[in-house]
Amino acid sequence: MKNDAKREKTIAWIITIILTATSLAWVLPIVIVLINSFKDKGSIALETFKLPNADTFVGFLNYTNGVNMGNYSFWTCVYYSIVITVLSVGLILVCTSMSAWYISRVNSRFAKIVYALCTFSMIVPFQMVQFTLSSTASMLHLNTPYTIPVVYLGFGAGMAIFMFTGFVKQIPLEIEEAAVMDGCSPVQTFFKVVLPMLSPSLISVGILEAMWVWNDYLLPYLVLDITKYRTIPIHIQYLRGSYGQVDMGASMALIILALLPVVLVYIFCQKYIIKGVAAGAVKG
Repeated sequence: MKNDAKREKTIAWIITIILTATSLAWVLPIVIVLINSFKDKGSIALETFKLPNADTFVGFLNYTNGVNMGNYSFWTCVYYSIVITVLSVGLILVCTSMSAWYISRVNSRFAKIVYALCTFSMIVPFQMVQFTLSSTASMLHLNTPYTIPVVYLGFGAGMAIFMFTGFVKQIPLEIEEAAVMDGCSPVQTFFKVVLPMLSPSLISVGILEAMWVWNDYLLPYLVLDITKYRTIPIHIQYLRGSYGQVDMGASMALIILALLPVVLVYIFCQKYIIKGVAAGAVKG
């Protein structure tokens, strides 16, 4: 028994060391970008992995230059990123939660096929459909920040429906039957009874989808008219100084500004993500 306990403790230490090293490897690029965002351009290229000193430290100059650089306003990009993220996440949460409720409660072949197609869409690479998607979105006039959420709904529905379906199956059917007996229509039953009970999954799915939409570069780049509309990732890609030179300090500063909201949201809401994923993963 003592040998078994010692072996388990050793295995736990090994796993801890491996996971710690993996975590540091993931965080290291962000730390390097953060350090270089406070250094001058010359030291970024020559002393990338060194901490800033008295000669290379420029304070918040890179942040100021990044915000003011270019012919396109950085704050306009922030506005479009917020609009796209809020509209997309709201549309995904409402539509997919209703779909998951239907799939969970209607035991038909059609519902099973829809669920299978939604889960299958999670493994379809975006690159397979990107060119067809961009032309279709342009034809249907979905190439603005106010209409691209429809496109995000199509790509974000798979994971959201998968998580919501697992959670809805845990809700006792008797609660919904009681609401119907009290005179609620199906729509009223969903919004007054089911949706409030989905709050753990709503929070977790909303956070995960928001992080995806906020950081996404490829879909807005292919769909939006970038001469009129730019998100923050697109703006950073097109950040140029005089004669087409890239200001690495300003670029890294804007990368940190773009990452900061997502990192803060994840830090303060990670417990809700874990609870929602765990709840949605349980089969009813």
